[in-house]
Amino acid sequence: MRLPANSPIRFGVAEIAPAKQTEHTPAEAEGTRRVEARLRDSELFVLVLALVAGIAAGVGVILIDLLLAVLRRLAFGIASDEHLSDIDLGPARVLLMPVLGGLLVGLVLELLRRWRPRDVVDAIEANALFGGRMSVGDSLGLVAATLLSGGFGASVGMEAAYTQLGAALASRLGRAVELRRDDVRTLVGCGAAGAIAAAFNAPLTGAFYAFELIIGSYTLQTLAPVGIAALTGALVMRGLAGSNPIFVISHEIAISPPDYLAFFGLGLLSAGLGIVVMKGVTSTEGLFRSLAVPRWARPALGGILIGAMALLFPQILGGGHGGIMRVLHSGFDLPFLAGLIVAKIVASAVSIGSGFRGGLFSTSLFLGSLFGSFVGELPARIGLNLGADPLIYTLVGMGAVAAAIVGAPMTMIMIVLETTGDFAATIGVMVGVVTAAIAVRHWFGYSFATWRFHLRGLTIRSPEDVGWINELRVGPMMRRDPAVIAAELPVDELRRRFPAGSIKQVFVVDERGRLSGIVDPAEASDPESTEAVRTVGALVSKPAPFLLPGDVLRTALDRFSQAAQETLPVVDNSEDRRIIGYLSEAYALRRYAHELERHRSGRQDDAGIFSPASGDTSSVTTK
Repeated sequence: MRLPANSPIRFGVAEIAPAKQTEHTPAEAEGTRRVEARLRDSELFVLVLALVAGIAAGVGVILIDLLLAVLRRLAFGIASDEHLSDIDLGPARVLLMPVLGGLLVGLVLELLRRWRPRDVVDAIEANALFGGRMSVGDSLGLVAATLLSGGFGASVGMEAAYTQLGAALASRLGRAVELRRDDVRTLVGCGAAGAIAAAFNAPLTGAFYAFELIIGSYTLQTLAPVGIAALTGALVMRGLAGSNPIFVISHEIAISPPDYLAFFGLGLLSAGLGIVVMKGVTSTEGLFRSLAVPRWARPALGGILIGAMALLFPQILGGGHGGIMRVLHSGFDLPFLAGLIVAKIVASAVSIGSGFRGGLFSTSLFLGSLFGSFVGELPARIGLNLGADPLIYTLVGMGAVAAAIVGAPMTMIMIVLETTGDFAATIGVMVGVVTAAIAVRHWFGYSFATWRFHLRGLTIRSPEDVGWINELRVGPMMRRDPAVIAAELPVDELRRRFPAGSIKQVFVVDERGRLSGIVDPAEASDPESTEAVRTVGALVSKPAPFLLPGDVLRTALDRFSQAAQETLPVVDNSEDRRIIGYLSEAYALRRYAHELERHRSGRQDDAGIFSPASGDTSSVTTK
């Protein structure tokens, strides 16, 4: 539809009239720039953007849930308030729908790869490497694939879609108003916080999810915007869709001091289970890649396996929200529980390994509840009476396994606190969660997200911003006056041009001007060691390592360490190897330290909203 030339265009709640071609005087332009700069520096402005990000995330979660309900009604014939594990779906649907969903996911992903042949950047990678920059288009494609995966029964959670959409919208908002790098990263965390808070009706959970997984730190500077976004996301969900917590506990749980030792042991076991799940997913992914099956057909093959397992264990379908409620309120028989644990692990590994899209947040909560319930019921079955309420083992296992896999211990503690309101149970869960988190850190060293980054060759252990170091290139840092000498010249000429002590390294080039090696004039000045040597080229004992102008600082520092050289030549390219400059390790380290300090000092003071504004410092006096 073509709009009239003079009609306003609506974006959300804002109405933007067509731009008029007006010329601004230099004074007016300077005034506009000052206003924009003051807005970017205003903490209140960032809080307003956080509020908008929370609203957008909450609405996004609601829309995703509505589309998910539509897909599940079409695929399995269930109502929007029902779960896949609540009713008898029938063997035909259980077998066929995951296969059909796999075909749809494979075709959609194949089309997206042809349209945008690049990896989708999630919120963690965006904040760690790209200063919070995310693509809304790529994120919508991921949301579509995740919806199809969850709608047709893949054993994955929808949290990946929630956080991807919320964080991408927040990133786009921050970049649209040209926020600083750190503020964009904070806003990305706000979008993720609002999404998780809305999805689980738990604002504290959403806030700590952002602090631990998206921003990577907790400071007073980020407390206010993230808290506002999380609360706003939860309130939007409650206002538009009603309160729907992931689980409810109907009675108070009593814990005695000896129980904490059992929770410690359960935390260790949960850490081991989490490591098995993470390695199992990547091993399954490698297995599917090795099969002579087109990439687009792998999810359908995975759907066959999921459907076959779901005939015996229908609870593996979906993320497991309904299954968690079943475990908490009625439970399963012990033999069935053991089989369901294995089936859920295999189904999750097959789902992600074959190419379905989704997350492991709610899946790990469900798996942890199954494992904790199994550990809690097993002693009574073999005649041991531990005296503790079996329900507390379910909660501890749920939090501990989820913390081991997702890597967000405070988030898992908060979700139990917000959903149960039981502080005694929360303390018990804290013991298991902290134990599992520390054990995974020492035994394995990764969460599920950072483990997959590691397999891709990305050195990301947290969302802490390290992307700025990749913006430092060798070219702008190098010196352009290298000491160079031709290999065919006599050694006496080397001594004449570069006397001992005048310079530490001289770069040798062959007759074609290509880098040949590096020599030390001090060694060449020793008559005994060079008595039989006639030309400079004969002093070169091994090929010289070199740098390229486009190498990042991290690569340069690694090259210095490997070569054990204080100075390295910079060549135009790896084939011609014509020397255009050089870089010293000392200068590279100084530049790194300078940029690190500048990056840190560029952030606002940790006091954040509690510190006086820059214009108010004059009012502060000392007595």
